[in-house]
Formats: sequence, structure tokens, C-alpha cells
Amino acid sequence: MLPEQGGQPQTVLLVYYSYSGQTGVLINRLAAGLKEQGIKVFFEKLKPVNHLRFPVGSIFRTYLMMLVTFFRRRVPIKELSPKCSREYDLVILAGPTWSYNPSGPVLSFLDRDGRDVLAGREVLPLISCRGYWRMHWWGLRKKLDECGALFSSSPIVFTHPSKEPWRTIGVFLKIAGRNPERSGFLGKRYNRFGHSSEQMEEAFRFGVQIGQSLKSGFPLREINFKTDIALP
Repeated sequence: MLPEQGGQPQTVLLVYYSYSGQTGVLINRLAAGLKEQGIKVFFEKLKPVNHLRFPVGSIFRTYLMMLVTFFRRRVPIKELSPKCSREYDLVILAGPTWSYNPSGPVLSFLDRDGRDVLAGREVLPLISCRGYWRMHWWGLRKKLDECGALFSSSPIVFTHPSKEPWRTIGVFLKIAGRNPERSGFLGKRYNRFGHSSEQMEEAFRFGVQIGQSLKSGFPLREINFKTDIALP
């Protein structure tokens, strides 16, 4: 990565999928940090051909969803916008963990468009998850290699801050359409679905650091993304 030249701002493409909205909020805060540094940001939201309902509405449907996503079932996505064919200084690929794996829309993107969009480009993954992200990263890294992407940094990972086993129980019930945070017993141990306001501000701080790195040529791998706030 080269420092900014000729007064032209550095550019970043944010390719992301957000099922429950958690990844979307993180990406928007990260983008705000990039923009504060004068980085020009472009968004490309992956859109499933058939809308995915959240919450799914029942315990049975939640079990079924967890089963098929464990086997990396793809979710077909609509065609990408022309902006994805432009040159960028960095591409950030973001999405949630589904049963230890990248989400179905992200897998479809990598299968169909990954080489066209990512080959030869610096890619920084962002993972939003309940807590089990290492298998996700292992599978994603393999797919990025196949696409010819360049990545020198470890991924940005934000895990839900609640403690186990309440985090797993709470997320499962939330996807099923329940409100565990309003339950007398469970609500004391799981009082919030998703990421905290502190994590949102950490995403903003990461955006600022990434922007500074792009402008100065400082390697992304030197940024510490594994903080106590991102990975509590």
C-alpha cells in the first residue's frame, strides 16, 4: 500500500452481508472512522435473491437453519453493482458467522464474484459472531486464497459480549423469535442481543487506524484488532 499521492483520497470498498443488522452497524461505524481520515468509502451490500426472514419465527426453523448452515449451504445473491469492478486501495469483506462458517450470501459471493472483485487486492475480513470464529476464519482464509486475494492482517473479529452458555441460548432464542433479554431468569444473564455500544465505538477506532495506515503506508498487520472490547 502506497501513501496518498497527488491529492487523491485513498479508496475502500466495503462488501458485506448483515442478517440481523449487527454486521451492518459495525460496518457503518468502521466507515465513519475511515471517513474521518479522509478515506473515500464505497458500500456494496450483498442481497439474497430471496429475502431471508429475521427472526425465522420458530424453534424448529432455527434448528433447521443451524443444520443447513453447518454444511455451508449457499444463499444465492443478486448481481453486484458496477462499483465492484473499480480499483481500490483496500477491500473489507464483512459478515456474520453461521454455525461456525461464513454466511451463505458471503460464500455465494466468493464462489461467483470472489476472483473478479478480490484477486490481487488487499482484503481485510471483518467477522461478527457469537463467539466461535476460528473455524469461520479458517474456511474464509482458504476461500480468499482460492480467489487470489491478498491479506497480510488477521481479521477484525467482534464477538457478542455476553458470557456462555447464556450467549448461545440467547442468540438461539432471538433467532427463533423470542425475547430472552426480557425473561426474568435468562434476562439477568443475557440482557442484550448482539454487540455493545463500546464495541461500536471500537469499530470506529479501528476505522480511524485503518485510514491512518492507508495514508501512511503503515502495514495493516501492525494494527492490534484483538482488543478486550472486540473480543471480550
